[in-house]
Amino acid sequence: GYLPQQTQAQRDFPATVREVVLSGCLNGSKGPFYSRADRSLANKNMEKLSITNIANRSYRELSGGQQQRVLLARALCAAKELLLLDEPVTGLDPVVTAEFYRLIKKLNRDSGIAVIMVSHDIECAVENANKILHLGSRGVEFFGTTEDYLKSDAGRRFAGRGRSDV
Repeated sequence: GYLPQQTQAQRDFPATVREVVLSGCLNGSKGPFYSRADRSLANKNMEKLSITNIANRSYRELSGGQQQRVLLARALCAAKELLLLDEPVTGLDPVVTAEFYRLIKKLNRDSGIAVIMVSHDIECAVENANKILHLGSRGVEFFGTTEDYLKSDAGRRFAGRGRSDV
């Protein structure tokens, strides 16, 4: 499943939460209607993300954090083993950001879904990831565990916390 950066057009999309989540089931489906299994999967993912209580609300009326949960539920409908998140916390306040990261960790731990996240927030990446791929203008600058990243040249330059003598 893929969770892209949101555009204004997406934020203003005139659909219910349920319709947006169900749209994640469209990958490879045949026919114009959702199956019972599709609806069940959408409901399960809405429950998992605690958004069943807003299932009939308009997507565009939601807060940024609620919209991200809806889009994550949609991505989960399309995902079997992998979630690709592109700057998923852009525009979210610090409290909602922390909650979103906790949710991603829980999905990874409990559902076994691998998560690849694009982020420019090194501090949050270091706090929430178990592996870091640091890309620079010359390509891969580092790939490995968070602990090793903090000891690397790239980690010391960007995170400012690592020491090579640790």
